[in-house]
Amino acid sequence: MSENVNLPNPSKILQVGMGYWGSKTLLTAVGLELFTLLGNQQLHGNEIKKELDLHDRSLYDFLDALVALGFLERSTGIRDNAVYQNTPETSLFLDKNSETYIGGILEMSNTRLFRFWNGLEKGLKTGEPQNEVKFGDKPVFETLYATEESTREFIDAMAGIQMANFMTLAKTFDFSPYTTHCDLGGSGAHLSMTLSRHQPHLRSVSFDLPAVTPIAQSNIDKAGLSEQVTVASGDFFNDQIPRADIITMGNILHDWNLEEKKNLIAKVCKALNEKGCLIVIENVIDDERRNNAFGLLMSLNMLIETPGGFDYSAQDFDTWARECGFIHTKKIPLTGPSSALIAYKS
Repeated sequence: MSENVNLPNPSKILQVGMGYWGSKTLLTAVGLELFTLLGNQQLHGNEIKKELDLHDRSLYDFLDALVALGFLERSTGIRDNAVYQNTPETSLFLDKNSETYIGGILEMSNTRLFRFWNGLEKGLKTGEPQNEVKFGDKPVFETLYATEESTREFIDAMAGIQMANFMTLAKTFDFSPYTTHCDLGGSGAHLSMTLSRHQPHLRSVSFDLPAVTPIAQSNIDKAGLSEQVTVASGDFFNDQIPRADIITMGNILHDWNLEEKKNLIAKVCKALNEKGCLIVIENVIDDERRNNAFGLLMSLNMLIETPGGFDYSAQDFDTWARECGFIHTKKIPLTGPSSALIAYKS
């Protein structure tokens, strides 16, 4: 009898096709703040049930699914005898008490993005966003900044997904030749504050829309960094960009269509001092468009969220940057699927 060891295996198809099961299980755990509850302690299932107000039915299916998915560790038995704790990864990245918490983007995925991705097929056929705009609401940023609560949710989400990248950039890029910095689309000023902590010689401006200013200023004051970091309000397409030695954009450039991308890059080039540079932090797609699946999926998310945004490769960025007046570019890997693209003015 011949063996079928070389036959194609459907496991990956099923894993990805039904991947929303695992995704929603993780997102629900984040929304319930399960990982924050666990922190550095161990709890029995009944203790978790009581603290999170869960029902008996499916309690252990939920907790053990998180074990099987690699997001919880379990010891001493099963069901009523089981004791649960965070993994090193969930302790570091999904406990709200950790400074490296990235759960904000997962919270927003749970409350907003999960349902909007059901419109992917229509988006692919029409090229139109599938978020709040689809239902007649205002454009995405007007919607996100409509209330203090929604503004804070979006800012926390962006801070969470970028914080590890900000810290890596602050430690690996040579900032010594530069003294002034401006972060375009600075949101809650997290990048500016991170750079100031690790590069105390820098003076930084966090630049974003007026709706964001109070939250950014509050974060700066709370961190005790008001002497190093200031806030400026404006629209970077229509208002003057503050002059600086370094201008950064974290998950900003991918929001816009090609013409808008080039206009923004050109405007940044003019705002930079003579030997300045632009640093863009994104989930940069590999030049062959084969390996960085997260970057490609993020680009699909731009279809869901924006009228014309898309993600891009380092080669794409190099072409645009040179067209807009920069001399050369380079790529620095950060964390996970993210990279920093640096464009030098001279």
